[in-house]
Amino acid sequence: MWSENGPPTVASHPLADTADIPEVIPGPEDGRLGMELEAIRRMHAAVGDTTALYGLICGPFTLASHLRGTNLFMDMILDPEYVRALLSYTNKVAQTIAGYMVEAGADIVAVVDPLISQISADHFGEFMDEPFTDLFAAIREAGAFSSFFVCGNASQNIEPMCRTRPDSISVDENVNLASAKKITDRYNITIGGNIPLTSVMLFGNQQDNMKATVDLIDSLDTTDHLIIAPGCDMPFDIPIENAIAIEQAVHETDTVREMIKNYESVGLEFTGELPDYANLAKPLIEVFTLDSATCAACTYMLASAVDAAGHFGDNVEVVEYKYTSPENIARCGAMGVKQLPSIYINGELKYSSLIPGRDELIEKIKEVM
Repeated sequence: MWSENGPPTVASHPLADTADIPEVIPGPEDGRLGMELEAIRRMHAAVGDTTALYGLICGPFTLASHLRGTNLFMDMILDPEYVRALLSYTNKVAQTIAGYMVEAGADIVAVVDPLISQISADHFGEFMDEPFTDLFAAIREAGAFSSFFVCGNASQNIEPMCRTRPDSISVDENVNLASAKKITDRYNITIGGNIPLTSVMLFGNQQDNMKATVDLIDSLDTTDHLIIAPGCDMPFDIPIENAIAIEQAVHETDTVREMIKNYESVGLEFTGELPDYANLAKPLIEVFTLDSATCAACTYMLASAVDAAGHFGDNVEVVEYKYTSPENIARCGAMGVKQLPSIYINGELKYSSLIPGRDELIEKIKEVM
């Protein structure tokens, strides 16, 4: 599925109705890889002597989810051996693509696996320890650095992620950077993050971006092993001056701190109306996402809600609120939404940064019918 103002996202799942394990490993010219690798080669030739190139690959768990769909979460409970076999395959794919990138000139290979935030630390230990440890070792052996890039509230998995030995970890605004950095510092791992993409970078002004950056830096015990960065893919329409403001706040922190010491952000006021939850004609599922068109965890959270609601036909309503418009950002504030993605049923939080199983969500809906 192609988004006008963001990267493409997966919309269908070739293994949704089969337990087969693929064997094909993509070649360097398959799909969009040829174009991507050529871009790395050209960048390396032009600026490689002075600029480190950061390449992205799809992580083994999220790739398995793209292939299998939301069934993968039930598989982890009912058929763990199948999940391990599928992860073994997707890990081979990830290692292969990482190798192509290093050969093309990438200095850092970021393993982007947003769905890591949607599982428990126990499930991480059961399924993810081995493939990710092997993957980061392979990147290291290829002569490059690695980054474990997660989206959503992955706080419970920061330490398990560290144990797989990446060189760095990148998190988004759902994770408290100061708390996460205390953990990564113990493992001598660099952490990157996590300027808010929409509320600050897209809809804020230069002062908002400076203040967010300075406040983030000031929340930390030390700036060693630290990269200040956007929390994930930057919306295409972010004003250039806001990115420049962040750069200035990073490199001239004391000066910028003095510039904004009396600045207070106006913020976004919610001017709409919340539903009358006590008098709804039928159950209402509200899915608050960063954007289901570009965020994998959000895609599967929304898909889970739509799938469960489909069990009841037209007797359940599903609405998505994307954190890409000022109105929806303000709505999140009015609703007290703390983490994205989240599912609310009749105005009450049921799942926060955790994708529910179909049967479990159906039971939650029945409780309010």
